[in-house]
Amino acid sequence: MPSPSTPRQRRKLHPLPKGLVELYGLIAVLVVLIPEWLAEGTLNMDISNGEKQLPLRTRAWQTLPELRLAAMNMKDLRQLARHLKVWGYASESRDQLSKRLLRRLKRRMPKQKNKARNKQRNPL
Repeated sequence: MPSPSTPRQRRKLHPLPKGLVELYGLIAVLVVLIPEWLAEGTLNMDISNGEKQLPLRTRAWQTLPELRLAAMNMKDLRQLARHLKVWGYASESRDQLSKRLLRRLKRRMPKQKNKARNKQRNPL
């Protein structure tokens, strides 16, 4: 046993047996790679049927402003803020901007519903 006073003396490491290394490699393939292949295969099944994208979002995603805002990236949020004429949106974080846009959208929704009802009553 080397004494602690001789730090330059190298300790000898015992290599792992070749069979054990191969067993670890097999376990890594079973645990990591095969589930990845299965997931990729299931995602690509729809592509082989002719669909190139995930299915369209449900009606709730299209109608509820909370879900629509959650699905948008920052660029889309800022474009929406510009369209809704929200001032000072460029320096806001995602959460702050989403809250402001949600308030603005909820304010506009009753007006849009009333317009739709009036159009149904008076087609002219």
